[in-house]
Amino acid sequence: MLAQAAGLAVLAALSPPALLVVAVYLGSAQPRRIGGYYLAGAVLMSIVTGVTVFAALRSGGLARPGEHAPRYGLRLGLGVLALAMGAVITARKPKPPDPAKPNKSIVSRMIASPSPGTAFIVGLLVFAPSATFIAAVQAVATARASIELSALALVIVVVLNVALVWLPILAHLAAPGWTSRMLTSVNGWLRRHGRALLAIVAVSVGTVLTVNGLTGLLRLTTGPGSTPLASGCAGPPRSQ
Repeated sequence: MLAQAAGLAVLAALSPPALLVVAVYLGSAQPRRIGGYYLAGAVLMSIVTGVTVFAALRSGGLARPGEHAPRYGLRLGLGVLALAMGAVITARKPKPPDPAKPNKSIVSRMIASPSPGTAFIVGLLVFAPSATFIAAVQAVATARASIELSALALVIVVVLNVALVWLPILAHLAAPGWTSRMLTSVNGWLRRHGRALLAIVAVSVGTVLTVNGLTGLLRLTTGPGSTPLASGCAGPPRSQ
């Protein structure tokens, strides 16, 4: 259960927007303070989402041994959603920037004027629930594990989910000059290629979850005695 949830959380952490924002904040006049508030918002949103999804799945009984089909069905649905997001991102061609019409999105405006309050809100918005993060929490919620082990797994999932925020902040504390130069380079690269990278991540995540869900559902219907076997990225049946 831990390995599967951690793997999905790492996939959820691969967020170009999250890294782009932290690159901007660590280049601001108050990098550590602004970055800290951004991290606080990201952690809070991840915790609230994780606890809410965990409670909903546990109260729905998906941790029971006989609920394999709903678990795989949920993963399949999340995979299809991620694939659809990747398709939309790929199909929508970005318009060339118009200097006379600056970006009007609320996140862009808040990033352009960094402050502790806006950084916290941006953390909440950037780390809004994603299909991959929900799948990681599902791996924890549907495992037949003690509440203590489940709580530990949720903490690990949250920490990994915001890794692209706290890792740059730690690097900036240890080597501010080097980190600032690296993040400036990364920032420029992401502004040029972030959209394509986001589409690749969404399609990759969608493929993993869709294959996992379909494989599990097919094995439920064709396996010996209709007993579910472990799918490609899943652990033993009791950890599904």
